[in-house]
Formats: sequence, C-alpha cells, structure tokens
Amino acid sequence: MEEQKIKQDDRIHIGENIRRIRKSKKIGQTELVRNLQLCGIDMTRETLVKIERGIQHIYAGQLAAIKDALGTTYDEILRPQK
Repeated sequence: MEEQKIKQDDRIHIGENIRRIRKSKKIGQTELVRNLQLCGIDMTRETLVKIERGIQHIYAGQLAAIKDALGTTYDEILRPQK
C-alpha cells in the first residue's frame, strides 16, 4: 500500500512549523536528517529543505518520524498560521 502524502495549504504550513520547531530546539537540518535515517526513514537534507519550504509534500511516515525526532506534537506541527 502506498504511503499517504500530506499536502500543505494556505492555512497550515507544515514545513514552516517544522523549521520553526527545529530551529527553536537548535537542531540543524543535517542532524535531523541523520536522526531520521537512523530510525529507518529514507530522507535526504535536500528533501527536508523542500518540505520546509513547502515545495514538496510530506509523507505520513516522515511526519510521524519528524514529530518524534523533534520531541513535539502533531498539534504544534499542524498549527494554523496567524
């Protein structure tokens, strides 16, 4: 079964939220990607950059792994923009 893609919209910018949370925890992109790869998530730094910029969809498995790696919640990642 193909993994579900999660699309960002005008109200919820998943990538921006991931970037904000990552930076607030002082975690670099390379470090986050390395942690994801150690958990079995196939992701490159270039993919993370595209997700954070909102130009690439994120898969449900990637979202779950990023949430865990950043020690955050879905509510925080899916928080609407003001």
